[in-house]
Amino acid sequence: MHVGLDFDNTIAGYDSVFIAAARARGILNDPAVNSKSALRTRVRALENGEEKWMALQGEVYGKLMKTADMIPGVDSFLQACKIREIPVQIVSHKTEYGHFDTDHVNLRTAARSWMDDRGFFDADGYNLKHDDVIFESTRKEKVTRIAALGCSHFVDDLEEVFLEHGFPKNVFGVLFDPTGTVATEANVLVIQTWQEIQDFILAP
Repeated sequence: MHVGLDFDNTIAGYDSVFIAAARARGILNDPAVNSKSALRTRVRALENGEEKWMALQGEVYGKLMKTADMIPGVDSFLQACKIREIPVQIVSHKTEYGHFDTDHVNLRTAARSWMDDRGFFDADGYNLKHDDVIFESTRKEKVTRIAALGCSHFVDDLEEVFLEHGFPKNVFGVLFDPTGTVATEANVLVIQTWQEIQDFILAP
């Protein structure tokens, strides 16, 4: 067994960070919007919405990265993999710098620092190697990397990854959908919680 994991919105959660950033920028302040996905839909519908959304992403994944949460259940899963000596690698589609980010924060460095702070690379933490975290600039490169690593399973929150041409047929795709609203055309298992992911992948 060899498990591959996405990073953004699969390991690191940003719902509260995106909402706070949108309010601070005066883009949207609606108490009914309480998730990143809902916020994305609303912001993109605004005038120049795509540009506004990309600017928000640059800020959240950059200077606000340190305030992101670890999604519940990830800790238990990684600890279980460590105990069972199951290889885990993180493959993320992440550019070096965010669009419209005037602070020019290196997004990959910010993500690694977030993982450093949470013991991803510590022997008494999750005991990953720094080389186990791989960033790719495009979705196609990400899929190619997943194939090259020889993963048995890959967990991602975006169905587009599994629908990307070249996603390896011998890799079992797990679509992490905490909202339970995705009706995907991809040949994947849709799971809402990390506990369910753990139970499925690491079943006795």
